[in-house]
Amino acid sequence: MKVLVLAKVHPDGVTLLKKAGEVEVALNLSEAEIMEKIPGCDAVIVRSKPKITKGVIDAGKTLTVIGRAGVGLDNIDVAYAESKKITVVNTPDASTESVAEHVFALLLSKARDIPRADHALREGKWIKKELRGTELKGKTLGVIGFGKIGSRLGEIAIAFGMNVLAYDVIDVSERAKEVGAEVTTMERVLEESDFITLHVPLLPSTCNLISEQEIRKMKSNAVLINTARGGVIDETALFGALTKKRIQACLDVFETEPPTESPLLTAENCVLTPHIAGSTEEAQRRAGIQIARKVIEALQ
Repeated sequence: MKVLVLAKVHPDGVTLLKKAGEVEVALNLSEAEIMEKIPGCDAVIVRSKPKITKGVIDAGKTLTVIGRAGVGLDNIDVAYAESKKITVVNTPDASTESVAEHVFALLLSKARDIPRADHALREGKWIKKELRGTELKGKTLGVIGFGKIGSRLGEIAIAFGMNVLAYDVIDVSERAKEVGAEVTTMERVLEESDFITLHVPLLPSTCNLISEQEIRKMKSNAVLINTARGGVIDETALFGALTKKRIQACLDVFETEPPTESPLLTAENCVLTPHIAGSTEEAQRRAGIQIARKVIEALQ
């Protein structure tokens, strides 16, 4: 068994792999370099980068497993891999708690304008009278995508005394009942929520899921939170709404990362973090160990 690890995976996961076979860790490779490395490998492991393209898959003549240490599979050509009888595995449970906690960190920071308060105080400005926040108790959290992360957020929101509206393309009524959330339409989530958080994969059907039309339906000054994938929000439409102070936003993901040229970096009513929702020691250790075990199992 030979495994090529193309992204930083927790050492405990790499140790498990090494006990089962030969492991090569090669980071920051171009697609051409990956195509040179992958022949003779039985499995390859990535995180959100690099991309496992058709070309990479074709180069991996002996490839039987592709592992993604994380949730999203948008950097892997899954359909082509499966057409070549290659198993694709990921770790959808690994970062649930970390991402849910990060969403609430963003939500609370926006509700109380903490980044602005911190920045002003460091500049010697005492803007206490300008900083009037809002309580979460009694407010409505709208969750678009009520899977593992979305439903965990529902539990946290209920503990804060919030009302939770849930929307998903599949039947989540049983889980929503356990949490105490109300399943409803996406339109109602947009229209009635004070805070809206997105937890959907990036697919053709979810690309620009939130655009100008959806933003117009939101409450004035509603907070839109995205820790899923940058492409699920039309960033041009969002920037326009932020500029007009129509809504507020908290973003951990962007269409292009890093978003060095994005106008969103200039939006004052937007809290930004660099795709770190799942970046905790605990989540990364779980992801590393889980993907190692899944790859080993698939190869046996």
